[in-house]
Amino acid sequence: MSTAGRRPNIVWLVSEDCSPHGAELGDGLARTPTIDRLAREGVVFENMFTTYPVCAPARFAILTGAPAQRHGAHQMRSRPHLDPSLRTYPEVMREAGYFCTNNPKTDYNCDVDPAAVWDGDGTSGDWRDRPDDRPFLAVFNANATHESTLWRTEVGPVRPDEVRVPPYLPDTPEIRGDIARYYTAVEETDARFVQILAALEEDGLTEDTVVLYSSDHGGCAPWSKRYCHDQGLRVPLVVWAPPRWQHLLPADPGSRLDEPVTHLDVTTTIITLGGAQVPPTMDGRPLVGRDRDPHAYAFGARDRMDERYDLVRTVRDERYRLLRNYLPHRPAGQHQAFAWQAAGYRSWETELRAGRLDPVQRRFFEPRPGVELYDCVADPDHLVDLAAEPEHAERVATMQAALDAWILACGDRGFAPEGSPVDDGPPSADDYPLPEVLALATAASDRDPAHVQRFVDALGDTREVVRFWGAQGLLALGADAAPALDVVEGTALHDPSPHVRVPAAELLARIGNADVSVAVLGELAAPGEHLRLRLQAVNALTYVGEAAHAAREVVGLAATQTDDQYLRNAGRYLAAVLDGSYTPESRVFDRGAP
Repeated sequence: MSTAGRRPNIVWLVSEDCSPHGAELGDGLARTPTIDRLAREGVVFENMFTTYPVCAPARFAILTGAPAQRHGAHQMRSRPHLDPSLRTYPEVMREAGYFCTNNPKTDYNCDVDPAAVWDGDGTSGDWRDRPDDRPFLAVFNANATHESTLWRTEVGPVRPDEVRVPPYLPDTPEIRGDIARYYTAVEETDARFVQILAALEEDGLTEDTVVLYSSDHGGCAPWSKRYCHDQGLRVPLVVWAPPRWQHLLPADPGSRLDEPVTHLDVTTTIITLGGAQVPPTMDGRPLVGRDRDPHAYAFGARDRMDERYDLVRTVRDERYRLLRNYLPHRPAGQHQAFAWQAAGYRSWETELRAGRLDPVQRRFFEPRPGVELYDCVADPDHLVDLAAEPEHAERVATMQAALDAWILACGDRGFAPEGSPVDDGPPSADDYPLPEVLALATAASDRDPAHVQRFVDALGDTREVVRFWGAQGLLALGADAAPALDVVEGTALHDPSPHVRVPAAELLARIGNADVSVAVLGELAAPGEHLRLRLQAVNALTYVGEAAHAAREVVGLAATQTDDQYLRNAGRYLAAVLDGSYTPESRVFDRGAP
């Protein structure tokens, strides 16, 4: 039935784990006639980015229109209580008179009940279920491109010898096979979109429907999904409209726009297309109409990814990406059980252990600088870090100031240790003085020995999160923190907060009294402690080398943990390393486990 004279129907096509593919979006190896047609006839946002390079936090931002780290939904599968002040976009659209369906993926990283916010949800969700001719919003998540597609072994239409291997990856048959299989999955996704749009045409609804195409985050070759470079954060965005609704487009059909945008903008765009009022809790700017003020920056983030902790914040303009690594002593390439199901990751580590990687390919497995800057036009693979180049000093300062302002404006909760009292609900400014904490975390990322006394002073603060970053700053310094070891052993190792004791004990285990400090980590990793504290302690033990053998028993208990897959996977990996049985082919992840 026609919606002529009313508001448009909206169909949102989403390909999971998918960077831009298709001839019209810059990569024509996969045959994607449907995506290509939408791009030719619609408006393409060349610099569209997810807010998080992994599904659950990214989908929280899509659902609520708010940054995940503002509301404690930034750690992978953390499932906090949904802040009652937030409105989800399907709820807003339903109140505006839309029939709203989602098919099938949710994974919103909070305790929201999908059935409560959608009219139809799951594999059968479809506009054809609406009881009348009201306008509809129908979201279709095609999962053929999900990371798990790389677990296949068969070769599809795109052959391994046809694909391009980025220079930061070794050119191995396994990596070529993963990339080729992924192109096949992209073609399968395009075929799914053909079916959806054909059904729209069959129902006589094409001329009344605006179509969007995007993805939840990038992927899926190694060093894409989960990581804050363009290969993990850049996604497609196409907005297509029939003639009746083309006045809503941000530019003429066929246009390409360079402004950096994110999913926060897509959420508000959908609401605006539906004629509804954007709630004040949503941060995005609608990408509708010709008189908008374009964005200068798009911001992104990375926190705990499955069983491995990290803390990265990033900002992107039309050309450059700046990353701030607040845990620079950790490599980007920490072993992750789920990711290592892909043959490409296992092959990459095999090449590392065999000594066959060049410096660019080894970088993934090595500690990182505190700040990185890349020219994403001249250097789309992010091979050349420009952060230390004098001619880019002003740009680094300007982008860093914008990033800091965004962190403070959104009340970023990612700097609190997971599972701490400060992490449990919106923290007060007294318990979580974010400007002071951000300054300490920035100093920690710089790894400058001149900050030793600053970190020591922080260990004496009354606030847990300040002491935590004092300990983290010393841990990041490694051997350069030696002048503070007496204070660490005498004070931080006995801190009332176990979250402070973890980094303090790791530092001592690496450059000080290993016997005492590993015993502390063993206690914190033992059953009875908070699951995320145990995970932090097992992560610390993973980086103390041979000293971790003294905690073999408690590591073994973590490896048999049945109700938390992340603690179990971290324990299994470390147990295998300690008993000498680990190889990159070790199957740490149990596909049949809950």
